[in-house]
Amino acid sequence: MRYIAVLTLAFMPAFLFAQPWEDEQLFGSNTSQTLRILSSTDTSFFAPVIDSFIAARPNIAVQYLVTGTADLDDVFRQNPDQFDVVISSAMDLQLKLTNDGFARQLPSITHPDWAQWRSSLFAFTTEPAAIALNTAAFDGLPTPRTRQDLIQVLRENPDQFIGKIGTYDVRQSGLGYLFATQDARTSETFWRLMEVMGSLDAKLYCCSGDMIDDLIAGQILVAYNVLGSYALGRADTQDTLTVILPSDFPTTMMRSALVSKSASSPDLAEAFVSHLIALQSDGARGVFPLPPLVGAQDTSARASISLEPALMTYLDTLKRQTFVREWEEAIIQE
Repeated sequence: MRYIAVLTLAFMPAFLFAQPWEDEQLFGSNTSQTLRILSSTDTSFFAPVIDSFIAARPNIAVQYLVTGTADLDDVFRQNPDQFDVVISSAMDLQLKLTNDGFARQLPSITHPDWAQWRSSLFAFTTEPAAIALNTAAFDGLPTPRTRQDLIQVLRENPDQFIGKIGTYDVRQSGLGYLFATQDARTSETFWRLMEVMGSLDAKLYCCSGDMIDDLIAGQILVAYNVLGSYALGRADTQDTLTVILPSDFPTTMMRSALVSKSASSPDLAEAFVSHLIALQSDGARGVFPLPPLVGAQDTSARASISLEPALMTYLDTLKRQTFVREWEEAIIQE
């Protein structure tokens, strides 16, 4: 993996100094042309993708900036000319950015209709939300396979799980809000689960990575709606985790990329998106460590959230305020 700390600080816009990035890396040593990527995806997942892109273009560098999904949307809207490519797991926010005219159309990229929007937004993964468990904590307890199973285990063992459950803070996490609204649209079980978790003083998180870190450390014993790709990636090396993809109903998102209409390197940005799509299509696991797209025609696939206007319903200001208020009443029980 070839990446170095960002050294070109003197040439960065002032707002980049103030932004508390979760991570920032500069890939490649030749900065004659720099591709600027704003992303919600952990660097460890994208480093092989960027390395393979640079390998064919040794005269470029890639600046990779990581922040949360909600912050990403805010930062990009305020500074669209400072980034070339935007990558996020919050499908609804990405779709709204595209609808609001922030994305460049790339008609030369061929992609299935169900995995793109108006030749401007391109999905490149299929990633389910998961329930991750601290394996030792469930020794002697039934492993929950559905949300109702989880409700039952928590209700029957409150002393064991009080203060030991984690989920997204939907007020701060764009992906958490997306998963929560899609769960709520699908089944009332979501609200019952939130009430049970609230009664057990659930801990709220900005992102999957932090939840999984605390799960491994034993600070929480259950993490609800974490990204399956992150949880399964850690489960490969950590025998402390059990990862469940609930069998009652799936909540599966597609991570997506767009090129800023104000990109300073639009051709290079388009080449990167094409490279990203090609890698997931090839199934090059070593170079593309994220789950590739699963075709809509594949009947064995877990149904994904669709890239369609209805996805933006809960971004309406009044609907969002109502949903967040009901969520707070359920999970914050003081």
